Amino acid sequence: MALSAGDVPTMYTVLVNSLSADEAVRRPAETALAQCEARPGFCSCLLEIISARGLACREDVRLLATVYFKNSISRYWRHRRDSYGISNEEKDHLRKNLLVNIREENSQIALQLAVLISKIARLDYPKEWPDLFSLLAQQLQSADVLASHRVFMVLFRTLKELSTKRLAVDQRNYAEITSHLFEYTWNLWKSDVQTILQNLSMLSQRSDIDSILEQSNDLMLICDRWLLCLKIIRQLIFSGYANSSYKDKQAKLWDFAKRACTKLMKVLVTLQGRHPYSFVHQAVLPAIVDFCLNMITNPEQGGASFEEFLIQSMVFVKSVLECKEYKPSPTGRVINESSQPLSLEQRKKNFGAVASDMLKIVLPGDRVMLLCNILIRRYFIYTAKDLEEWSENPESFHHEQNLVQWTEKQRPCAEALFIVIFENYREQLAPVVVSILREAMALSPPLETDVTAGMLLKDAAYTAAGHVYYELSNYLSFNEWFHGSLSIEISNGHPNMRIIRRKIALLLGQWISEIKGDTRKLVYHALVGLLQDNDIAVRLAACSSLCYLFQESSFSELDLFECLPTCWTMCFKLTEDVQEFDSKVQVLNFISVLLEHAGDKVIPFASQLSHFFQKIWDESAGESLLQIQLLAALRTFISSVGYQSPLSYHMLIPILQSGINVDSPDALNLLEDSVLLWETTLLNAPSIVSQLLDLFPYLVGIVTRSFDHLEVTINIIEDYIIFGGSEFLKRHGASLANILDTIVGNVNDKGLLTALPIIDLLIQLFPQEAPPLISSALQKLIFICLNQDDEHNPSRTTVRASAGAILARLLVMNTNFTGKLLSEPALLTSIQQTGISVNNNLLLSLVDMWIDKVDDANVIQQKEYAMALSVILTLHVPQVIDKLDDILSVCTTVIMGGREVKTEDDTSGDITSSSWLGNDNSGYSNTSKELRKRQVKDSDPIKQASLEDMLRDNLKACAALHGDATFNAAIGRIHPAAFAQLQQALNIA
Repeated sequence: MALSAGDVPTMYTVLVNSLSADEAVRRPAETALAQCEARPGFCSCLLEIISARGLACREDVRLLATVYFKNSISRYWRHRRDSYGISNEEKDHLRKNLLVNIREENSQIALQLAVLISKIARLDYPKEWPDLFSLLAQQLQSADVLASHRVFMVLFRTLKELSTKRLAVDQRNYAEITSHLFEYTWNLWKSDVQTILQNLSMLSQRSDIDSILEQSNDLMLICDRWLLCLKIIRQLIFSGYANSSYKDKQAKLWDFAKRACTKLMKVLVTLQGRHPYSFVHQAVLPAIVDFCLNMITNPEQGGASFEEFLIQSMVFVKSVLECKEYKPSPTGRVINESSQPLSLEQRKKNFGAVASDMLKIVLPGDRVMLLCNILIRRYFIYTAKDLEEWSENPESFHHEQNLVQWTEKQRPCAEALFIVIFENYREQLAPVVVSILREAMALSPPLETDVTAGMLLKDAAYTAAGHVYYELSNYLSFNEWFHGSLSIEISNGHPNMRIIRRKIALLLGQWISEIKGDTRKLVYHALVGLLQDNDIAVRLAACSSLCYLFQESSFSELDLFECLPTCWTMCFKLTEDVQEFDSKVQVLNFISVLLEHAGDKVIPFASQLSHFFQKIWDESAGESLLQIQLLAALRTFISSVGYQSPLSYHMLIPILQSGINVDSPDALNLLEDSVLLWETTLLNAPSIVSQLLDLFPYLVGIVTRSFDHLEVTINIIEDYIIFGGSEFLKRHGASLANILDTIVGNVNDKGLLTALPIIDLLIQLFPQEAPPLISSALQKLIFICLNQDDEHNPSRTTVRASAGAILARLLVMNTNFTGKLLSEPALLTSIQQTGISVNNNLLLSLVDMWIDKVDDANVIQQKEYAMALSVILTLHVPQVIDKLDDILSVCTTVIMGGREVKTEDDTSGDITSSSWLGNDNSGYSNTSKELRKRQVKDSDPIKQASLEDMLRDNLKACAALHGDATFNAAIGRIHPAAFAQLQQALNIA
């Protein structure tokens, strides 16, 4: 008799009793269940209990119902008899209701439902349940995250079950499923990655993560769905395509598989680098390292290998070996002997010790030596394809081997991994490398001409020896190696020996610190000889190593001078032969190194170099990086030829004009280096000739565009002011005024402190001509002085003190102009409109400022203040007599202080720019120009004048101007002690 829905409560009670500890209750219930198991409708009743519709079911009862359900399916789904089992109608009912119930909120029963569906699907799909996947796909359209998660749980279990069916028809069915599911699953996986990362980023900024996760379970469901999608993708790739056609007939999918695998390895690399402690687990770190090592040492075992994946495997191993978090603490593990939990740092130490132990197990000594051998003997060896590419384009081949990012190509990546492995296991591996080196040298004698396996192994061994020279020097004598083998191999000019000649050229640059005594000179000449090789790759390698040799601290200038003519000739020849950008940059870098060390020895070659620079500049149009290198080399060149630099102006000036023109297409890239070259050109110019004067207007555009190059700009202006003289001011006074007005009105305090010395210098050298030109900038200085905004702002205080000193100098050196400037009604109105509280007489406001700020000024500025206050005494300003006490106090203090501190060689009180002392930013020096700047500084009228004499004379003038009675009354109000100091300062008895 069949069971029906009415029997569900009874069935539930029987299941409850079967779980009872009382045997008298349990035994009858188990017997009843055994009798019901074969009755039609049994599974339907169980499903009602599993789905808990209308029942408050216990979880243990639901789990037991699930067990009976799975057993019934296994026993009766395919083997129904007439009198008992599961009818076709019941099967349809069960299949339908299983899919209806998959949105189960409880994750453990949801899992059981997924397992039940997968078991039935293995039996019924596709013949009796053809719409299974279409029904699941319909439910995926829902925006409900829980529903989507449950569908993917079912899909994973079902696909896993179906993948075990190996008949050809079943595999075709699986391939059909794959074609429908793969793209959707892949896109959802990518979308979930973005969602997870965004949410993790947001949560990392919050302190209430736990409460947020408790309120919303969607993020955890998405994380779990992401993992399910990844498992499904793996299952579809693995089982959805036949091995025989996967790579050959499914090229697009094979390409995707390669990219997917590589991307997943990159994810592991990134995660390990960012979160190293999360990998410290027995099931994670050792397993991944072991897998990567197996791929590196025996890639064939994983089927068809590909370079990108091998590279990422090497990157991962390298990252792990370099990881400082995996190094054991010198103090050992932290033992927790208290009830308090370990601190974060203590836990990190323990993680490091655990990781170190894991790596010792996964990388025992024999495996380390095997890995070393594999890297050198397999991955360092040039392939036939490599040699073919070298023959077709030696220049491109050289750069791909040497300049490519190590993570982009297999051989550079293998070399980077080798270096790290050697660093970690140098005592074990040094004898291994030496052994391979000696084996290779025995297999391939120096005079060999055929490209043999021995020659290729020797090249690989030389590569390894070059990378770890610092340790091998304890096992090898470089002198013996060079004289016994390397020098002979260099002289073997056979075309096939280019492989070894190029490697030796690189190796000599790596072993530079071990090249001693007379051998060093032989190495210089050997490398210079290789600059003349017939193979461009060899010549570029020699060029690279010569740079290292000439930059090494113990290099011999005498040896360099002997090689210099040949080096120039070969460099010029090489620039004509090469085509690629990287080659030109490399040669240009070598020329820069030669220029730095050759000094004035470069002068005989100045004409050739000028021609070379012009040619490279013309050919490099649009290649900003190369032109930047060229501009840097030109700075070195101009500095080296010094006062002979005008001989190169025909080449230099057009390049400068192009570089400093802000309207040129490459201005953004070239401007900084061009401005530095301009500064160097002025520094080394014997005089400011018309060609250099013509460049000055370009400075207006540079300053208008930005203040990024302000310090160099000020140095350039300074050179023009000092060495251009009145001719410069006559031709470019308006441009200069524009520049200074722009600077003073817009830069911050640091910029002002850089620029103000130029205004001071301009007034010193041209006291009558310059002030009218720069009146706008001077008015802004007045604003700065009178704006009392420097409280608790030291830099602003320094700016006010410096601006006040410039106005004081102006008053002393051009009193009439200062009076006119300060008496302009518009200026007073503008100042008052800004809210600055000032006296109606701006001159008196400045007097107050000089008196107030004298303690903030440096020595020279204090003298300028005092001299200006002294001049004030001679002006027709009645109110001055009321300030006589303060004015004389300032003057007395400055005079007495000046006697204590001699300022003839004092640089701390000098507000002129640093290049007056030869400290220009270019790094070069020019003694005669430094002397001229020093002379200008020392000839400063303010510095030369006697404040005592000036004050003495001006006091007499003040008495005559205001009348003896008024003057004497003001003097009488001075404190006796202060008056005594005044008399002492003025040497009045």
